[in-house]
Amino acid sequence: MHQAAQPQVLLDQFLVCGLGGLGQHCVVALKQFEVSVIAIDKNLPQDWEIPHLRDLLDNLLIGDCRQIDVLQQAKIQQCRAAIIVTSSEQVNAETALAVRKLNPKTRLIIRSSKKNLNELLSEHLGNFVAFEPTQLPAPAFALAALGTETLGLFHLEGQWLQVVKRTLSPTDRWCNNSVLYELNTHKRRILYHTSATSLSKAFHEWEPDSHLMPGDTIVYIEVIKPTSTNSQKLVKNTWYNPWHLFTTLKELNWLTIKQQLTELLRKPNEHRFKQIGIVCGVIVSVLLLLGTVLYRLTYPQISLIDAFLISTMLLLGGFGDLFGGFNFTLPVPLWLRLISLGMTITGTVLVGILYSFLTERLLAARFQLNKRRPAIPQKDHVVVVGLGRMGQGIAEILQEFNQPLVGISLNTDFDMTILPKMPLIIGSIKGSLSKANLQTAKSVVVVTNDEMLNLEVSLMAYDANPESNLVIRTRGLGLSDNLAELLPNAQVLCVYAVVAEAFAGAAFGENIINLFRVNHKTILVTEYQIEAGDTLNGLVLSEVAYGYGVVPILYQKEGGMAKLMPSEDISLAVGDRMVVLAISDGLQRIEQGTTITTSKNWQVHITRALTQEAQFEGANVIVRVSGCSLNTARTVMKNLPQTLHLPLYKHQAQRLIIELSKAQVIAHLLPTNSP
Repeated sequence: MHQAAQPQVLLDQFLVCGLGGLGQHCVVALKQFEVSVIAIDKNLPQDWEIPHLRDLLDNLLIGDCRQIDVLQQAKIQQCRAAIIVTSSEQVNAETALAVRKLNPKTRLIIRSSKKNLNELLSEHLGNFVAFEPTQLPAPAFALAALGTETLGLFHLEGQWLQVVKRTLSPTDRWCNNSVLYELNTHKRRILYHTSATSLSKAFHEWEPDSHLMPGDTIVYIEVIKPTSTNSQKLVKNTWYNPWHLFTTLKELNWLTIKQQLTELLRKPNEHRFKQIGIVCGVIVSVLLLLGTVLYRLTYPQISLIDAFLISTMLLLGGFGDLFGGFNFTLPVPLWLRLISLGMTITGTVLVGILYSFLTERLLAARFQLNKRRPAIPQKDHVVVVGLGRMGQGIAEILQEFNQPLVGISLNTDFDMTILPKMPLIIGSIKGSLSKANLQTAKSVVVVTNDEMLNLEVSLMAYDANPESNLVIRTRGLGLSDNLAELLPNAQVLCVYAVVAEAFAGAAFGENIINLFRVNHKTILVTEYQIEAGDTLNGLVLSEVAYGYGVVPILYQKEGGMAKLMPSEDISLAVGDRMVVLAISDGLQRIEQGTTITTSKNWQVHITRALTQEAQFEGANVIVRVSGCSLNTARTVMKNLPQTLHLPLYKHQAQRLIIELSKAQVIAHLLPTNSP
């Protein structure tokens, strides 16, 4: 796993099968770890999505990655991991089987959406993980669409953790009263801090003793209480509401009828079938009225109801029933018989057309007969354009947040059973966008599989509402960079660039639990199991956090209970489990055992202990926080004032001073170059 830094670690070989967009980004992510990367593709890519990518490869083989001889040429026996990301899931599965046949130790990371198959392969092949690129980044897109303070939300050990971005207002309870380090509690950790004078671009770059002022922005992770999805506030369905029906009928007048007719005539192509149905209905009504009047005038002795029923019978094809015999109770003139025959023929044709119209409407409604979708929100909603796997995942997350939304599918064969509680628009892009109330939308998320269509929709959405929060899916860095320049306020997320970091992290044996985006960086929620020889073995969590630039959020001793937001004084041992927040640089440092030594340049000068008991307890605090020996700590406390000549990270030194003050020992910070 994370063996101590030795030359052979840098010589580890990694195999990438498939050099499409995702494969190329995986190569870039792997090379950040300074490892040897070999690639296999069936055909040499004509257009490299990433310039000079070929220069990053140690070897490029052209061939079928499923073939044993091709894998042997790639030196699969020496490969630590194989990332299999071709566009065919069948090829990926077959390649995984071939690799495992040649090397039982190689870690397998494949691209696959077959959940059941992935579980079976993991069980039988071992050291195996599968990701679906369109589903993994869905939370990042959904949270970007919310445009709220929440940047990340995931589940860990039965608890929900959320990452929050909070800009402080003058009335905020943290303003003017809190020092930054005081916000770190057993349920919260500070990640970033931005003020008028400082900007933290990495974990732990913020100053612990900074006072929070209005306008400051902090990003932190905290444990929250789980929410029940049963308590979602869904849009009220008025389909079966009698009062709604009564109101609709009450509002029906000549003006509304005229508006409906104008709408039908204004778009003849869209309403052609409706127009035919209406014309047929009008003709049938006229014939029904005509027949009733004629029979009533010809035979005054019959009632108006009988005349109406005779006309109805004729329109429904009952001419034979009425005139099938020669003995008539009432003599019928020839002209009336001919009119009756004409009514029967015309009625049969028109009623047939009406039947077909009703059948078409019923079939179009399909599964909506039992449950009608909610109405399209009028304002402050999210418009999701593209309802593939990623779009559906985004919509599900937004619904969990009780966020009003509307989905737009350009696929007329869209499965109507999917997301039944979501308002849905199906049709052409122009018509659909015009119905989605873009002018009052909160956010527009464009995640179709067609990049050019995403570009077109994004520009149309921006023209309709420049103030909306625009989130765009791309697959190439070129389009991402150009779009970010064209639409500076939009959030342009390159799916493959985001997902590739998870694939690369998993290649080193780590379990990537989740990911989210902060300050245009991908943060990976990564799990470690400590093994003998690990770079992490024996380290205190403070050394892990500040030395490698990660944030430990969970610790579990082998056989013990898991602790969220654990104490930094815990020492790691073989068998322990740890979950951290890290960017790819942090994972790389852990892998190579390379710590950030440049920031370990602070010491603690201890002035005095207020009591004899404080002198004794102060030595224990020094050992616990700094990790020095007990003899060294006792010697320092017996010869006060004294400087603890042990280089510490600033956050570590600051916490040591705080803990010493709790033990009634006075101390302050000193740079390492101070006397």
